[in-house]
Amino acid sequence: QVQLVESGGGLVQPGGSLRLSCAASGNIFDIYRMGWYRQAPGKQRELVAVVNSGGSTNYADSVKGRFTISRDNAKNTVYLQMNSLKPEDTAVYYCNAVLRVSVSDSQTRNYWGQGTQVTVSS
Repeated sequence: QVQLVESGGGLVQPGGSLRLSCAASGNIFDIYRMGWYRQAPGKQRELVAVVNSGGSTNYADSVKGRFTISRDNAKNTVYLQMNSLKPEDTAVYYCNAVLRVSVSDSQTRNYWGQGTQVTVSS
């Protein structure tokens, strides 16, 4: 079993900052990629930012220059620093990990956290 536990969401005023954390635990052999996705009411889930095991990152255009993703491989944890938040950033943010569960199983598996609410409002 693999679990992703998110923390750090909440209510913040426009222009404010929040930091999300997501820790992966359980039967993990190697994590290839970790990232954040979000889903606003009435919209599809969309990519926010991802980071692979080598450290390369990819961001949605809407968050470039405002959000920073980072990863602590030793702790199997990914962070999302969100600055200059806008009302349109309001959504449930989901952590995602693509990983292998054992050395004998070459299949990569996709896991999701339960989500954390981020609300940007005055």
